Amino acid sequence: MRKMLSAVLPLLFLLLLVAPPSAGSEPVPPFGPGERMSYDIHWTFIHAGTAELTCAPDTELDGAPARLFRAEARTLGWVDTFYKVRDTMEAWTDLAVTHSLLYKKDQNEGSYHKKVELVFDKAANQSYRYARGKLQHTLDQPRDVFDPMSILFAFRKQVLYKGLRFDANVSDGKISVVGTAYVEGVEKVETGIGEVDAHKVRLDISHLSGVFKKSRDAELYVWFTADERRIPVKVRSKVAVGHFTMTLNGYRPPDPR
Repeated sequence: MRKMLSAVLPLLFLLLLVAPPSAGSEPVPPFGPGERMSYDIHWTFIHAGTAELTCAPDTELDGAPARLFRAEARTLGWVDTFYKVRDTMEAWTDLAVTHSLLYKKDQNEGSYHKKVELVFDKAANQSYRYARGKLQHTLDQPRDVFDPMSILFAFRKQVLYKGLRFDANVSDGKISVVGTAYVEGVEKVETGIGEVDAHKVRLDISHLSGVFKKSRDAELYVWFTADERRIPVKVRSKVAVGHFTMTLNGYRPPDPR
């Protein structure tokens, strides 16, 4: 059980999406400072945890304007008693959200604790991954690459329609892959804020490790509202140990511009 939660809860929370910004993207993105999304996480029928994703006020990084996204995940109830998860992630991008600048993760899962900092050097097309304060990996990167969290917001810039396929570069600092996502169509989805129409997006998880790699019929889907906000309202995985879902239970729109 500990191994399952350690592998799947953070993966569900990170929402490893794979979609690049394109020339057809809207000039004004569907997100902005002040936006907040909260989620319930279930393992089969057990309410295992909660997650929150926010777009923070615009800031600066090394003197340049930057966007800051923040995410937090935690276990609840009896799950929290025997395997406590307290994960925090922060991601900085340029204001247009075309590439990552910096990614930080503070991972606390049971007795396991680790801090990671991933610095992207766009001029050199490289990234530098620090773990526990020490440089662990230097990796050559493509021109535009996203970390596992900011890729979500790059995806939301896209106009979705059935049959659309996305390919994009995403990296955790250890490897850099081209991931693929497919829009399968629109479905009714029940959420904590009511029933919504949402695009069902299937993610290619062939490059993912852990529980997904060991499950023959593993799958990962994300649903986005079929409106101009394209809010991620549900994530669902199927692995050998059962079904995990993450469902929106609260939404606050961006601050007025």
